[in-house]
Amino acid sequence: MVISIDKATYLNDYQIRFEFSDGKKQTIDFKAFLSEAKNPMTKKYLNKHAFKKFRIEYGDIIWDDYTMCFPIWNIYEGKI
Repeated sequence: MVISIDKATYLNDYQIRFEFSDGKKQTIDFKAFLSEAKNPMTKKYLNKHAFKKFRIEYGDIIWDDYTMCFPIWNIYEGKI
């Protein structure tokens, strides 16, 4: 079975709630990941206005033009 992200909802701070094609739901807090990032292209998403501008494209979550994205399986497992 191919898993995809059907819906992603911003909750608060750096938390996003995901709903997957198999019905599973997962909430992920990106704060630690963003805070520890070394790449300035990633660190820019500590700005909440930029962080909130994610979208779902082809069943995956992305920011800008794939400036930041994650393997779907990692999101599914809650590991970033």
